[in-house]
Amino acid sequence: MGESGPDIRQGEAGEPRAAEESGGRRQLGPGRRAAALGIGALALAGCASGAVWLFRDDLPHPLGDDRACAGSEQRLPERILVHGTPIPSDAADVHYFTRNGRAVLSFRSGLLSDFLRGAGIVPAGADLFDERHGSVGVAGEPYKLPDGLCGPALQSPVWYYRPADGVRVTVERSPLYDDALRFPARAVLTYPLG
Repeated sequence: MGESGPDIRQGEAGEPRAAEESGGRRQLGPGRRAAALGIGALALAGCASGAVWLFRDDLPHPLGDDRACAGSEQRLPERILVHGTPIPSDAADVHYFTRNGRAVLSFRSGLLSDFLRGAGIVPAGADLFDERHGSVGVAGEPYKLPDGLCGPALQSPVWYYRPADGVRVTVERSPLYDDALRFPARAVLTYPLG
């Protein structure tokens, strides 16, 4: 139109364009601001998770095995054997510490009674809690783990098996039934390597 026609670059709609054309600072719209905040939050979360990973106590894992506790001298095989008997197939939360030719092993299993019999800790046909083969531990506080062993502590009450061929075993008993293990039960074994 002519000079008398309205200039669409003027007024409220024309102000951002005029500021942009004059080299003024342009403000982000709501969508771009949210995107910038999201990217900033992701970068911050990435840095924080990296710092947590970097300063974790067990990284790098001793001997390259996430089951090994700090200070272990010897790596145990993937299939751990005690007296020639593999630990139960459902063993979970496995931790071990090795030093001076001995291992201390901790794991949780629902098949612990079969393992105890198979490894000769409990003689065939004997009751799991026969006092000729072991004794009850003190109820109340969690059982303190042997020096060097990491992972969760045993929950009381516990049962101690007398050493058999150099193997000492402590297991979690049921807090409700005197003749049963906790389910699943945690065991701590100390045995010679080799």
